[in-house]
Amino acid sequence: MAFYRRKLPRLQRDDKPHFVTFCTHRRWMLPEDVRSIVLSSCLHDDGIKMKVYVAVVMPDHVHVIFTPLVNTSALRIYSLAEIVGAMKGASAQGINQQLRRSGRVWQTESFDRVLRSSESLDAKVAYVLENPVRKGLVDKWEDYRWVWRRRQQNPHAPDKSRLAPLGGTAKAAVPT
Repeated sequence: MAFYRRKLPRLQRDDKPHFVTFCTHRRWMLPEDVRSIVLSSCLHDDGIKMKVYVAVVMPDHVHVIFTPLVNTSALRIYSLAEIVGAMKGASAQGINQQLRRSGRVWQTESFDRVLRSSESLDAKVAYVLENPVRKGLVDKWEDYRWVWRRRQQNPHAPDKSRLAPLGGTAKAAVPT
């Protein structure tokens, strides 16, 4: 467990999901053509620095839930500051480059909380997915272009890529 302080206190717990929200500077509305840059930046280090469960890029803020992973070369858990800083830095650079502008894109602070064992990760993922619906941007979260979620698979289920339907051939497995 690590604790660090900026204006808002940060508590990071090893091997626990973290719910992070960061907002645009002065609640600037991100143009639609750059929101994909932000989503790509949120997913860039998935499987390297973190395991991402869900991410959504709203017009003026981002929600992402992830668990920090181990930095095997340094033998420590990647910090929230490293992970979120990389998301915000890469996306800001890409946004400014695409829009031919300079200046701040994100507020300095972000809001984060560790999901406790009593909280359901599935419920928090559902909350993030429904954000565009609650804001009236779409009727179904699946219709929102700047949302991503990890497909959960039951590790105890049979390998469907090896099963062929009766009278047919097996279809290729869909990657997760």
